[in-house]
Amino acid sequence: MSSDNKSALKGLGKAIKAQRKLIKFSQTELANLAGVSLNLVSQVEAGKTTSQIGKVLDILDALGMRLNLEIGKGRITIQARKSF
Repeated sequence: MSSDNKSALKGLGKAIKAQRKLIKFSQTELANLAGVSLNLVSQVEAGKTTSQIGKVLDILDALGMRLNLEIGKGRITIQARKSF
């Protein structure tokens, strides 16, 4: 996994953790609400590369694509490189 992808995962994890704490949810409450395991919530918040999003980022990277997430605006965009 590229260092850019690792940084993206850490940033995403921090944003998720900050939002969870802002609305005063525990990791367990978030896991139950999202229908995922507590372990996955913990991994995502820690920016672990073992989480499934890491694999998605690897696929996008292999295709020359980049995922941009604007937390405050609720937008997700995917951009592709014009050439390889």
